[in-house]
This record gives sequence, structure tokens and C-alpha cells, in this order.
Amino acid sequence: MFNDDQIEQTSRAMKAMSHPLRLKIISVLEDREVSVQDIVEQVGTSKSNISQHLAIMRDKGVLRTRKDANRVYYRVGDIRTLDVLRMMREVFCGFGE
Repeated sequence: MFNDDQIEQTSRAMKAMSHPLRLKIISVLEDREVSVQDIVEQVGTSKSNISQHLAIMRDKGVLRTRKDANRVYYRVGDIRTLDVLRMMREVFCGFGE
């Protein structure tokens, strides 16, 4: 059984990933590190919009960052997050990979 702190932490992470654009960002990242500019190009919206969504997921521990000179790279904080999202897609969308 979850304790109250675990429930809160899990809820915050799930809320951070629940926006369609954020799920798209995570699907772009997959299990690799990607620069903000590459995310912008692949997702197809403005850099400021992407940055806002990235900040939300970073603040909730879903994503991690690395800075190299003037570029910021993002990656999924825990690769098991991708497994959770795959399972959710299978359950709620009725298909697997």
C-alpha cells in the first residue's frame, strides 16, 4: 500500500505527464538525451512553449537536464517511466508496440 507521501509524489509526476504535448515530448526523448532545439523541431511548436512544458516535468522529477555550453539537453529521469507509459497506452488505447 502507498503511504501518503508516495501517493502525493506519484500524483505530481502523473499530473506533470498528463498533458498531450508533454506526452509527445517524452515520446521524442524515449531513452536518449535530446537538445531543446531538437525537441522543438520534432514536436513543432514554439521554443517558449516547449520550455514551459519541459520545466514542469523537470520540476516534478520526470525529466533531467544537462547543460553543455549554451545547449540544454533533456532525458527521461527514470527509464522505467517509459515502461509505465507503454503499459498505459496498451490499457487505454488498446494496442501495444
